[in-house]
Amino acid sequence: MQISIVIPLLNEEQSIVELYNWIVKVLRSNTFSYEIIFIDDGSTDDSWNAIEALSRNDKSVKGIKFNRNYGKSQALHAGFLQAQGEVIITMDADLQDNPEEIPELYRMIREENYDLVSGWKKKRYDNVLSKNIPSKVFNAAARKTSGVKLHDFNCGLKAYRKAVVKNIDVYGEMHRYIPVLAKNSGFTKITEKEVQHQARKYGKTKFGVERFINGFLDLITIWFLSKFGRRPMHLFGALGVLMFIFGFISAGWIGISKLYKLYHGLPNVLVTSNPWFYIALTVMVIGSQLFLAGFLGELILRSKREKERYLINKTTGNF
Repeated sequence: MQISIVIPLLNEEQSIVELYNWIVKVLRSNTFSYEIIFIDDGSTDDSWNAIEALSRNDKSVKGIKFNRNYGKSQALHAGFLQAQGEVIITMDADLQDNPEEIPELYRMIREENYDLVSGWKKKRYDNVLSKNIPSKVFNAAARKTSGVKLHDFNCGLKAYRKAVVKNIDVYGEMHRYIPVLAKNSGFTKITEKEVQHQARKYGKTKFGVERFINGFLDLITIWFLSKFGRRPMHLFGALGVLMFIFGFISAGWIGISKLYKLYHGLPNVLVTSNPWFYIALTVMVIGSQLFLAGFLGELILRSKREKERYLINKTTGNF
């Protein structure tokens, strides 16, 4: 199979059939063998009924229905597990991503040997204040922090080599940072392609301004994990040792000062009246805690077990 189209969605009943017809028209006109995987992330409308109807009429359509809303990252994770195509293409279900881009994305993966091609919505049809400006700030921070030079990390239209989606773990809300996850896993041939952005035709966006706050928090998380995720002792242990040594030296200096004054008959001042006593004590305690945190992090890494992160309610199609 050449292409797997993975489409996470939430309450998009009005656009599903239209999107399906558009995708199929493009794929068949280019004689691609394909599968289309819809992941219903806990929709409360008739989205699942539309997916089931498409699956009954076209065996290339498959559907996964979550028991409740778990988020886009979990939906992509479920789709990636099932995808069998040589090239996996993700897109949103709201008709804002243009299926006409699929053939070129496929060609860039297969012929130019890229691991990942990310869409770049250079011209957008979103609200400038609520989405465009925050998106530019967010993308600039992501480029600076991750070292991945993309203009639009959050674009849903992306193409992947099969090996990429089978070897990265998309969790939490890390769907924004799949290019960074891919880079951290050794898939470094990453590029972007300017793609056409459509104005939303039905419904309203499911994302608010809070997604950018969450995005920055996730950016800090992924930076930390990429640097120290496999070796937490290198950060916490090193900081703990440095702080403990600083506190120990400070305490030693207080003790030597006390002995010096006693030896020379100088006025005897209680150690506890010296503010450095409390500074040294606090720093040594914090240093010990940081060292233990690093040690516990190493133990957790060596003993962690995979857990189910979402509950699938139904499936349709030939999985």
